[in-house]
Amino acid sequence: MVDWIVLWDGYAWPGIIIVAQVLLIVVPLLLAVAYLTYAERKVIAAMQLRKGPNVVGYFGLMQPIADAVKLLFKETILPAGANKVVFIMAPMLVFILGLVGWAVIPFDEGWVLADINVGILYLFAISSLGVYGVLMAGWASNSKYPFLGALRAAAQMVSYEVSMGFVIITVLIVVGSLNLTDIVLAQKDLWFVVPLLPMFVVFFISTLAETNRSPFDLAEGESEIVAGFFLEYSSFTFALFFMGEYANMILMSAMTTILFLGGWLPIIDVAPFNWIPGIVWFAGKVALVLFCFLWVRATFPRYRYDQLMRLGWKVFLPLSLFWVVLTAGVVVAFDLVPRN
Repeated sequence: MVDWIVLWDGYAWPGIIIVAQVLLIVVPLLLAVAYLTYAERKVIAAMQLRKGPNVVGYFGLMQPIADAVKLLFKETILPAGANKVVFIMAPMLVFILGLVGWAVIPFDEGWVLADINVGILYLFAISSLGVYGVLMAGWASNSKYPFLGALRAAAQMVSYEVSMGFVIITVLIVVGSLNLTDIVLAQKDLWFVVPLLPMFVVFFISTLAETNRSPFDLAEGESEIVAGFFLEYSSFTFALFFMGEYANMILMSAMTTILFLGGWLPIIDVAPFNWIPGIVWFAGKVALVLFCFLWVRATFPRYRYDQLMRLGWKVFLPLSLFWVVLTAGVVVAFDLVPRN
């Protein structure tokens, strides 16, 4: 994107342009977060043969707005024994991390706020930091159930980040670049979901665990620990956790799209498919992955904690490590090493 644009009297105002670019990303993202909650309730309702939101507004479309207004006007309760500074900072951190990852996401060729050469490492680092917000919330609440939920979340997020890291390494071996735009362009002839299908499955399931989504929502398992790490939160602080979770879902879906589904590239690079703008393809693929998030929640029961750990350490870790070695061997044996 443009770094410097001369406005009037020969002065350059990069700050205004950067703010405008940030708003072009953040405002649609917040709307997407709001209406993802609506889509989730409608999709799950359809799978369970019921109506879902249908009263507030046409087809219930104003329901997310009504929910936001309700949360804004409810009383914010601070537990007497809580560390108030950390208690307030935790949901803010979770929400902010759900937004800053979008700085390196390419929506189309050239449509990226910061096209850095280590974009995938930046995304992996941002997603890894999410555990700190959860731990801060559980510890600052000064309550046993939030603390148990925070410990569960930390353990499962760390466990599945190992597998996600090996999956990302597999993609990087094939591409030979850490730049997200290069990763997308490398899939011009064949999306990586085809040759790396097992890694796609591992990555998708790991994103479910990384975002504490069903069937891995043990960090907020109401049947065992009431509501988990955000048990003591209410009003707008709870809303920040809620928005952060859904923003992270969209971010992880965007990562999946970029790594395995060709990003903004069309299914077939022929007319009329290549007439559709790249950003539309990108948004459609992200929506498809998000639908799978909702589909899984409506289908699978919650795992036990020992099953969650067993899957991460005894299945995904050996499988992803084996696939890294296999991919590297195939790339070297057939002289497919990328030369940029």
